[in-house]
Amino acid sequence: MDHISEEEIRTSGHHIGKTKSPHGRQVRTIEHSWIPMSDGCRLAARIWVPEDATKDPVPAILTGIPYRKNETTAVRDSCTYPYLAKHGYAGVRIDLRGSGDSEGVMTDEYTPQEQRDLVEAIAWAASQPWCTGAVGMTGISWGGFNSLQVAAQRPPALKAVISLCSSVDRYSDDVHYMGGCVLASDMLSWSSTMLAYNARPPDPKYVGARWREMWLERLEKATPFIETWLSHQRRDDYWKQGSVCENYEAIICPVYMVSGWAEAYRNSVFRFLAEYRGPRKGLVGPWAHLSPELGVPGPAIGFLQETLRWWDYWLKGIDTGIMKEPILTFWMQEAVKPRTFYSARPGRWVAESAWPSDKICTRVYHFRDFSLEETPTRGGTLLLSGVQATGLDSGSWDPFGGPADLPPDQRIEDGLSLSFTSAPLPDRVEILGFPEVVLSLASNEPKCLVAARLCDVWPDGSSTLVSRGILNLTHRTNHEKPTLLIPSETYRVVVRMNAIAYSIPPGHRLRVALSPTYWPWAWPSPEPVTLSIFTGESRLDLPTRNPQGEDETVSDFGPPETAPPIIDEILARGVNDRIISRDLAIGETALVVPHSYSDGLRRLPDGTEYDEHGRDVFTINEENPISARTSSEWWMSLGRKDWRIRVETSSSMSSDAVNFQVTNILNAYEGDVRVFKKTWSKLIPRDLV
Repeated sequence: MDHISEEEIRTSGHHIGKTKSPHGRQVRTIEHSWIPMSDGCRLAARIWVPEDATKDPVPAILTGIPYRKNETTAVRDSCTYPYLAKHGYAGVRIDLRGSGDSEGVMTDEYTPQEQRDLVEAIAWAASQPWCTGAVGMTGISWGGFNSLQVAAQRPPALKAVISLCSSVDRYSDDVHYMGGCVLASDMLSWSSTMLAYNARPPDPKYVGARWREMWLERLEKATPFIETWLSHQRRDDYWKQGSVCENYEAIICPVYMVSGWAEAYRNSVFRFLAEYRGPRKGLVGPWAHLSPELGVPGPAIGFLQETLRWWDYWLKGIDTGIMKEPILTFWMQEAVKPRTFYSARPGRWVAESAWPSDKICTRVYHFRDFSLEETPTRGGTLLLSGVQATGLDSGSWDPFGGPADLPPDQRIEDGLSLSFTSAPLPDRVEILGFPEVVLSLASNEPKCLVAARLCDVWPDGSSTLVSRGILNLTHRTNHEKPTLLIPSETYRVVVRMNAIAYSIPPGHRLRVALSPTYWPWAWPSPEPVTLSIFTGESRLDLPTRNPQGEDETVSDFGPPETAPPIIDEILARGVNDRIISRDLAIGETALVVPHSYSDGLRRLPDGTEYDEHGRDVFTINEENPISARTSSEWWMSLGRKDWRIRVETSSSMSSDAVNFQVTNILNAYEGDVRVFKKTWSKLIPRDLV
């Protein structure tokens, strides 16, 4: 189907083209509403609407996520949806099937059932007396994913999407795999998180006496998602389902893609803008995995105002001018000394009218001995034997803006790697896009990986990580049909790094660092690996952009605006440090990462207390790559005076040369009485990993 025009999209809904809704409308909150599904299941929703919406209907903005509308996201929701309702929209915040107060069971993420549910929910919202019949869909992370997936289903009432921190490719750009490597840092951790999340019951305040029956059904039918994820180590049909990159043409509504340079999902903004042919925009700031009005590192921006300009244009037919602006706006980051946290990143807003942009050129740096040269040169052969602990200073795969999330000074990592460093740069270099390292190499093992990091080396030697990529070399051709390497045979491979915008001042040096290990991001190869790098045939392709005169005309977004949040009381702060320890006697290294998405124990105004905290532990012995082990634990509690529950999960993952071993344990308590316990244990063959 051909894409319909912008004008057709803007005028195809009920009541599109009405005069702009007055600001400051009084807001009514519907704390709990049931949305019926065609199979008899009901989804729970909280809804914010203008008081007079039944007389003067408004478009609806819908979000469907599994993170509990009553506690986990209640404060965040209270900042966003009342703001939208005040400005003439209905906010519909849905707990996905099997989560929060919704009925049913959640069996996996991004399932066809989830998409069908949301298609029905859109139709339901469009039919309500307070709705004009026009619906927008939005969300960050999970909600950003399914906004794109549902758009590909083409529900008639869906007129536009804003997708934040999401992926167009579930295999290549999510918590499971990167470059065909198993993401040891996040796959088990996220599975353990969801096992605990899915084990929490609905709230009897909203579902009544059935809460215990619904809870026990969830517990009995709970599944550790990692068993499925790890059983699909290639990019097969399992991953293609829900990956909108398989068919961008399935989407016909306008899409606004948003991300941040400090988070894991920024590649999708550039991939989507390059491939989708419908109305589209992209925004990339300096932020971690947060909405831009809360953005850290700063500057945070007035993103809710920006969303109103988008929604007003596409859902109300008001020409806000947003589609006359450049297709891509991004924060060009200035160089900074390496730190694990920045409250703000210096830089400037820059825009591109098209992506790919004809303003981008490739600057080539050739490998020579241990240097990067701008002129081709004869090279030699350099050998590198992997150090298993290389990668401990990698930082979080997907930072949330915590105090220890970002990678520290890379000098230790650079020293453990094969590093190639340029002479001091004579001029400023601004990078924009996907740096690539083209390598001519050989391996002593048939199964191995290579990690490539690009660093900004300061005059005093400090090394700031700019971007990186990892590649399972059995996936060197594609991720669907990997093949073993022939030891000692020469291969030419391309390691594509994550997209980045970063300015390197004159006098600084570029560095490319290579390693056949990157723990705990990449699960290690089954045997110790030595790589041969043929320098004369290897290079760095660096996408650069010269400053443009029109850059000076790009406007700031203004300060953040939100509705006043509900006030929750912090009873105990969470811990988010990262601790590395080494046992020199036995050669073992451990990385301990505590985490708490709720930032500790909190009490909401209705007296509900909720807490979630846990930790991940990654251990490896220098003498033996198959000693690698990761474990993840979660403790979550929820309750009020006369009702209190607790769930605990303990998950572990290890391997030998042939198989992965994953074990998951779930315990659930009502008060102090354990009402459920189950252990899952599964052996999963390694598939050229």
